[in-house]
Order: sequence, then structure tokens, then C-alpha cells
Amino acid sequence: MVLDLVFIGLAIAVFPLSVTAFVLVLSADRGILKGLVFILAWLACFVAVLAAVLLTTGGKPPAPKSPPSTASSAVKLAIGVGLVGYGWYRHRSRHGNHERTRHRHKSSGGGLMARLDRLSLWGAAGMGPLLQPWGLVAAGAATVVGADLSQTSSYVALFGYCLLATSSLLAMEVYTTFAPDSARVRLGKLRTWIETHQEQALVAVALVAGLFLVSRSISQLTS
Repeated sequence: MVLDLVFIGLAIAVFPLSVTAFVLVLSADRGILKGLVFILAWLACFVAVLAAVLLTTGGKPPAPKSPPSTASSAVKLAIGVGLVGYGWYRHRSRHGNHERTRHRHKSSGGGLMARLDRLSLWGAAGMGPLLQPWGLVAAGAATVVGADLSQTSSYVALFGYCLLATSSLLAMEVYTTFAPDSARVRLGKLRTWIETHQEQALVAVALVAGLFLVSRSISQLTS
């Protein structure tokens, strides 16, 4: 379980759409406060999903080869196949999407920042859960089915998973809070790089995460 959670947490942390959106939120008026609200809502939703799973299982992992255990692996297999298919689709349509994305950024970048400047704190809170990569979050939830809350190591693993999945947002928030001028420049460069390479990054994350989930779930189903 720990290996799966580490890999899924890393994939969530570097998911390009979430990172780009958060950089834009930080760049807006009162960005630090909006970023904090974004993170708190993100974490609240993230923890709520895990809590719902643990309440369902009672904090006890299902027996190997039992229907719940098989269902958990089957869900991860389906998500992995979906991510591989999504990555392949984005790869095939990458060139056309790149041109449309570049044109859209040129034509509406200023308007987007103006809307973000007017974004309320409630709006920032709503963006947090909305922009989570829900396929990966669901894969993490399916993995948490195997958590045994009678073991301290499970609590450590779950805490580490939540922290790892949110690490990129937390790092940017802290950096912007304590070094705003430097952060503005560096995060601006990060935003430009992500927007330029967004399709490649999405394809890479989707394919790597999908293949990992497929291989792990097949191993669990056949062992």
C-alpha cells in the first residue's frame, strides 16, 4: 500500500492543470490568502474522501482474494486503463491542442487574470476540490481500502500521502509568503514552462501513472 500511495501522491502533486491553476491564483490580487483557502479546501476534500473509505472499511483491510479486495484492485485497474487511454488520446491530438492552447493564452491571458483578481475567497475554496485530478484521487481511495488503522504505520502512511499530494501547493504557498518578489519571478517562469509543455506533461503523467496502476493491480489480482 505504501508504494502505491507514494507514487499516486507524487502524480497528484505534479499534475500540470492543478499546478498551473494554483500559480494563477497566487498571482492574483490577495493571492496568498486565496492560495491558503484553495489549499484548505483541497485538503478538506482530500481527507473527506479518505475518511469515507476508512469509515466504510472500519479501518480493517479486507482479506486477500475477498470480494472487497478484488473490487479495489479492479477499480485501480480500470482507472489505470483510463489514464493510459487518456494519455494516448492527448498524445495523438497534441499538436492541434498546442496551437489552440497557445492562441487561447495569447488572446485571453489578461482577461483570465482580471477574473482571478475578482475571485472571492469562496470561489478560491471551490476551485480547490474542482481542480483535483479525480482519477488519481479515486485510485488513492481504492488503495486506502487496504489501510489497517490498528497499526501506527498506517496512520503515518496516510498522513504522508496527504502531505505528499499537497506538497507542491504548500511549497508554492510558503515560498510566496516569505519571498514574494523572488516567488513572483520564479513562479512566472514555472507557469510559462508548464503552459508551453502542458500537453507533454499531461501525457507523461497520465501514461506513467496509468501503466503503474495497471501493472500493480494486475499483480494484485493474479497473486
